[in-house]
Amino acid sequence: MAQNLPIKYVEILNLKDLGIDPEFFGFHTTTMESHKYICVQEQTDQAANVIIVDLKNPHQLSKRPIKADSAIMNPKSFVIALKAAKTLQVFNLEMRSKMKSYVMNEEVSFWKWISDNALAIVTPTKVYHWTMDGDSDPQYVFDIQQELLDTQIINYQVSPDGKWCVLTGLTQIDQRIAGISQLYSIDKKGSQKLDSHAAAFCSYKVEGATTPSMVFAFTLKTDTISRLHVIEVGADLRANEPEFKKVSTEMYQNTDIPADFPVAMEISEKYSIIYLITKFGFFHIYDLQTATLIYANRISADTIFRTTMDENGKGIIGINKKGQVLSISINEDTFISYISTKLQNPELAIQKATECNLSGANDIFSNQLSVLYNQRNYQQAAKVVADSPKGFLRTPQTVALFEKAPPIQGQPHPLLQYFSVLLERGSLNSYESIELCRRVLQGGKLQLVEKWLKEEKLECSEELGDLIRQFDTQLALSVYLRAKASAKVVQSLAERGQYQNIIIYANKVGYQPDYAFLLSNIIRIDQAGAVSFVQLLLSEENEKPLIDIQVVITIFLNANMIKELTQLLLDVLKDDKEEDGPLQTTLLEINLKAAPRVADAILGQDVFSHYDTAKIAYLCEQAGLYQRALEHYDDLKSIKRVIVHSDLIPKDFLVNFFTKFPEEKFTEYLLDCLNEMLSYDIRKNLQVVVQIASTYYEKTGIEKLIGLFESYNSYEGLFYFLAKVVALSEDPSVAFKYIEAGVKIGQIKEVENIVKNSNAYDPQQVKEFLMNCGLKNYIPLIIVCDRFGFVDDLTKFLYKSTAMNYIEIYVQKISPSKSHFVVGALIDLDCNEEFIKNLVMSIYTVAPVEDLSEELAKRGRLKLLLPMLEKRIEEGDEDSATHSAIAKIYIDINRDPEKFLEENPFYDSLSVGKYCEKKNPFLAFVAYRRGKCDKELVEITNKNTLFKEQASYLVERQDLDLWEFVLSEENSFRQQLIDQVISSALPKAKTAEEVSIAVKAFIAAELPNQLINLLEKIVLENSRFSDNSNLQNLLLVTAIKADPSRVKDYIEKLNNYDPIRIADVAIGAELYEEAFLIFKKHGENVRAVEVLINNIKSLERGLSWAEICDEPDVWSTLAKVQLERGFVDKGIDSYLKADDPSNYDRVIFIVNQSGEYFEDLVKFLKMARTHIKEPKIETELIYAFARVDSLVELEELINGPNVAQIQAVADRCYDEEMYQAAKLLYNNVSNFSRLASTLIRLKEFGPAVDAARKANSTRTWKEVNMACVDAKEFRLAQVSGLNIIIHADEMDEVIKYYEHRGHFEEVIQLLEAGLKLESSHPAMFTELGILYSKYSQEKLLPHIKLYSNKMNIAKLIRQCDQLHQWNELSYLYILYQEVNNAVLTIINHPIESWTHERFKDVCKDLTSVDIFLSPKVDHSRVVLQFRNTSDLPLIKPYLISVQNNNIPAVNLALNELYIEDGEFENLRHSIDTFANFDQLSLAQQLEQHELIQFRIIAAYIYRKNKRYAKSVELSKSDLIYKDAIDTAAASKDSKIAEELLTFFAEKSLKECFSACLFTCYDIIHPDVALELSWRFNFTDFAMPFIIQVMREFSSTILSLQSDLNQIKEEKKKEEEDEQNQDEIQSEDDNEIVFDQGGFYDVGFNQNF
Repeated sequence: MAQNLPIKYVEILNLKDLGIDPEFFGFHTTTMESHKYICVQEQTDQAANVIIVDLKNPHQLSKRPIKADSAIMNPKSFVIALKAAKTLQVFNLEMRSKMKSYVMNEEVSFWKWISDNALAIVTPTKVYHWTMDGDSDPQYVFDIQQELLDTQIINYQVSPDGKWCVLTGLTQIDQRIAGISQLYSIDKKGSQKLDSHAAAFCSYKVEGATTPSMVFAFTLKTDTISRLHVIEVGADLRANEPEFKKVSTEMYQNTDIPADFPVAMEISEKYSIIYLITKFGFFHIYDLQTATLIYANRISADTIFRTTMDENGKGIIGINKKGQVLSISINEDTFISYISTKLQNPELAIQKATECNLSGANDIFSNQLSVLYNQRNYQQAAKVVADSPKGFLRTPQTVALFEKAPPIQGQPHPLLQYFSVLLERGSLNSYESIELCRRVLQGGKLQLVEKWLKEEKLECSEELGDLIRQFDTQLALSVYLRAKASAKVVQSLAERGQYQNIIIYANKVGYQPDYAFLLSNIIRIDQAGAVSFVQLLLSEENEKPLIDIQVVITIFLNANMIKELTQLLLDVLKDDKEEDGPLQTTLLEINLKAAPRVADAILGQDVFSHYDTAKIAYLCEQAGLYQRALEHYDDLKSIKRVIVHSDLIPKDFLVNFFTKFPEEKFTEYLLDCLNEMLSYDIRKNLQVVVQIASTYYEKTGIEKLIGLFESYNSYEGLFYFLAKVVALSEDPSVAFKYIEAGVKIGQIKEVENIVKNSNAYDPQQVKEFLMNCGLKNYIPLIIVCDRFGFVDDLTKFLYKSTAMNYIEIYVQKISPSKSHFVVGALIDLDCNEEFIKNLVMSIYTVAPVEDLSEELAKRGRLKLLLPMLEKRIEEGDEDSATHSAIAKIYIDINRDPEKFLEENPFYDSLSVGKYCEKKNPFLAFVAYRRGKCDKELVEITNKNTLFKEQASYLVERQDLDLWEFVLSEENSFRQQLIDQVISSALPKAKTAEEVSIAVKAFIAAELPNQLINLLEKIVLENSRFSDNSNLQNLLLVTAIKADPSRVKDYIEKLNNYDPIRIADVAIGAELYEEAFLIFKKHGENVRAVEVLINNIKSLERGLSWAEICDEPDVWSTLAKVQLERGFVDKGIDSYLKADDPSNYDRVIFIVNQSGEYFEDLVKFLKMARTHIKEPKIETELIYAFARVDSLVELEELINGPNVAQIQAVADRCYDEEMYQAAKLLYNNVSNFSRLASTLIRLKEFGPAVDAARKANSTRTWKEVNMACVDAKEFRLAQVSGLNIIIHADEMDEVIKYYEHRGHFEEVIQLLEAGLKLESSHPAMFTELGILYSKYSQEKLLPHIKLYSNKMNIAKLIRQCDQLHQWNELSYLYILYQEVNNAVLTIINHPIESWTHERFKDVCKDLTSVDIFLSPKVDHSRVVLQFRNTSDLPLIKPYLISVQNNNIPAVNLALNELYIEDGEFENLRHSIDTFANFDQLSLAQQLEQHELIQFRIIAAYIYRKNKRYAKSVELSKSDLIYKDAIDTAAASKDSKIAEELLTFFAEKSLKECFSACLFTCYDIIHPDVALELSWRFNFTDFAMPFIIQVMREFSSTILSLQSDLNQIKEEKKKEEEDEQNQDEIQSEDDNEIVFDQGGFYDVGFNQNF
């Protein structure tokens, strides 16, 4: 069986899999100096690279652009040696530096690293060694012997002691490859020639020797001899030392390959075996000491050209020609048993088991021990035990056996002999060490134990340490350390006071001591040491604390070490971590109880923030630290208890303290605290309470604080509190309370200031308070009444209080502007008129005349002001109020009022007009007209039927807003006014502006009929406005809108209007005939034909009009419409008459779309080609020639100068099967590939072959070949086929094409012809063999024998196996070195494949008959075999058990069984877990399944493979809408999601519609969702989606709005300025502006 083989064979990697070109897998381009690196040189014409493969990390290649003849990596470090011609350089790639450089005098034929610090350099005649130390040059070593001068050097080795060298080369002698080696002694300076292909050195210590022997192994192969020799070199230099016995053996030689020879040799010093590799991939293992052949077999079909020892020195690594990197080593589990059972060599098995310390010969050793023990040969028996592999005999039972053995007289006790032998041959195990030391120590010989420990003869254990500790603690500690008895090591270190070493040791070995127990013991005897130890345990250098800090606290408190504990905890808690909160609390609690000042200092530093604040607060209060207590208390009761001690708390802290109260309870808590403070001691706490109240009044509300002070009758506190807040408060009650408190404590000046400057108080309340409070100083009252309009009350109060002097003070000094109130009140109080006159005259220069006149007029006493008014006018007063007042007096006394009103420029027209409306309406009209009081004037004229005056005023006023007001429908007097405007006012107009404004007013009032009548009178009747174009335009437009029947008459009569604009208005009003008349009258022929064909829809009239006009533009316009309406031929004819090629794109498109009219298109394109040189025109002309079969013209065009895209036309012709035209075109552009395809369609196979030859394209050759095969033109098919099969990748398709059509003989002839080509390749020979196997079996075996070295034998093996061609199959197995399969084939099918000689030759190469029982099963092959017999269900459990290998064939077979059995859950699990199969094929199979669960799985597979659309369609068809929605969301494709949404809408699946919007929110466009919800009335179901979209939109807009505000404001101002300028400009330009609503504005030029 394979597991019993003595070797392990592994492919480490394949260089080809790393992307390295196999062309460079060879001796000269691929090097491997050790197990670390492989170096490959890739050199092509384009680039040269050196690729370095790190075997420990092979997939991270190091590829460097280096051009060199050779590159070899250092065996240990990342250093490379490069050779280019005679130049040698060494680079350290890691340091990126050059280490050495040298130019040789000779060519270098071979070089190699002989150590990690030296290179061997071989020239055609000499050998040099070049060390990397210093600046040394290569040093000459020896000359190459004559026999090696013409050989290819393949290896060079230096012995481990550096005293021997061997150089090996190959040469050809008499048709065989001969090996020649030169062995050179550096000490003796002599050489010896050997007929050797491979050689190697190693060190080997012979039994009994003190120094190792230098062993040299080499092969000796001639025509007659093939042996392996192993000898010692330099034995004469090792005097009195046992020599290595020279041995040799016959080398294994495969008789089928007599030319095979060794190419590499490596020696494993670990196992003392020789590894040998041959040219043909055979691997040999020989014992070094006896030269016995242990194993030989072929491990590679390709030559292994590079070898080296592996990392552990156990096996070798090799590279073969296929790029495989192979590892072959000893199988330690089977090696000894293989020797003893397979080779039947127990002596060698014992030797190798002892030498290599390998198991497998235990029974032999046990038997030897038993025999020697029974013979009382204790010395030899002990040696057997000592040599037993892996010490399997060195047990307590063996010790007991020797202990109870009967001693022999004159010899030491058997047990002592046993221990002596073991000590001589090595060291003792644990049990042996204890037993020996116990006896030695009991004898008082401690020095022997020390000696054995130094010599490492004893295995240390905890028991041994305990034993030695009774005698020497230091030595015991040494034993504990070596035994890794961590607990005992820690205990010993603690006893010695080496605390730091305890932690270092524990970390080093990963041990966790009981530090708490240690600390408890240490603190009792060494308190300082305990502190240091704890610091070490809690150090941040540790990954985590090594002891629980709570344990430390307990231990320190028990020892009363509070100071040390505080310092320790401060250091531990310096980072203020949240998890340290309980520890912080503990620290503070300890110090608040034992050292409050220390605690206060700690709290003051604010270094902790995670302790128990409630607990610490209480402790602070108990310690008298009231500030700290307040800092930590959160409950109001505790705060109130502490805060009353304000004299012991810093004021600033106390004021700021209240900020910690919660917002929702702030007012309640603050008032409670202030109330507590005032009630506790108002005198001591009042000042700080005022300060606190003035700080937080905004949060609590002033009213509550006022109530607090009032509750204690503390007006002083209230006044000083409000003094700080009244200026900032708008609350009337606050100001009043401040005024009241000020009056109460006599602060009158402050009261004056507040009533004068504040607006917050209630003036009525303050007035009443000041009137009733008994003040003797009325100034505060006067200020309040003056500011808030209580002048009348003030006057009455002062008059009744006989304080007339305060009245004069108020009027003359404080507020003359309010004297009219005082005067009015005094008149009402029947005050003396003389006092009033004197009072008014005293302020005549500053008196408010208007107000005075109003007040006196109310009371009928206006005449009292006449003297004062006349005096002001005399002094030149032009004040409007003064003149208005005197005007009213003149009207009352009738002193020529009309003249005064017309001539006086200073009075107020509105005021005077209102005064005289009832007294004299005409005087009111005069006043209003003078002051342009439009509204009042219209009202008085309407009321008094003054319409003529009103119409005249309107025309002169020229105000559109006023016109709009009077012409509105709400004006019941509108018609009387219009009559007066038309009949009298407008005919008298003197300026154009007056007429313009009036017309605009009529337009704005929508009075078209009245406007028409007016305009007819002005325009049609001879007036000075008759030729005004604006009025004519206005008349026409108005008629179009209001009375279309008049339009034609106006068109004929008027001439000075804008025809284009008027015609466009007419078209907009669907007056097409009128528009046509306008265009016709004014010569706009193109516009006229557009009206006929586009508006009137008459192509016949359009054609007639075009014939009448006969203008190119008219024809072009007509042609375009004809073309678009389907009259293609007529349209093209019209374009020809217009000689207009401009619309060639559209003409070409329509003709191509219709598929007709190509004759007309030819004419058009010929005309166009004369005007425009465009590639498209000439391209389409060529295509049109092809469509009308005008090949002569086509050929003339393409052969002449042209810019056509001939290739594109050719492709179109080819696609539309116009092959004759395509043939001309492809030939013209030399596209021989497509020309060949065209000729095939024309059945012109001969020319097609010629075209393919010119194309020289594999695809073209394949097309021609297939066509010829289909046409049975086999001669031509063979010509084309030979050009295909030279490409191995294409050959399979050609063969299948022949086979599918039954042309077996012809395809065989094709490949037979291909074998004669120089470019024949292995695939040809292989495929011809397969064809012979299928269709001509008699030719197969001769073909194999003739070309076996040129074909893929493995592929042919599979073919013969399938067709049961057993004779050929067995022969192929033999060729392929698969001896076991060959034997099986012959045994299983003897009739077809049995020959005595063949079977005999094959059987001798068998390595083991057990090979047939190999457990290595090819699972894919098992599936194939059972599938072929339709027995897959029988192996279902087997398939389940091996599915973990994730093999495609197994996955597919098991999935098929699940489908067949209806196990959809298992199928789903299989697909999810094992995805290595053709998933899409399975999905296609499942989507037609009758069970819906399997169709769901099909949709799931499509989704996994990103075929989202297909998955959604499947889910929809099965009504699995949730899966469809999830798939659409997973696709992230808006199109898929929106199509699904549309489906739900059309199917009225409202819930699904809403779910789809929710799940696919990110990929559905809002407009699509809104449209579908509106169309299908799903608004309620779409509303969440719409709300979210609007939310996102509004958020985005708001974020942008803040950035745009300033820009918008600036632009708005600019637009307003531009708009005003445009309106002015519009009026100046005298333009008509039409709006889309059908009405208009008209502007006139002042000079029409």
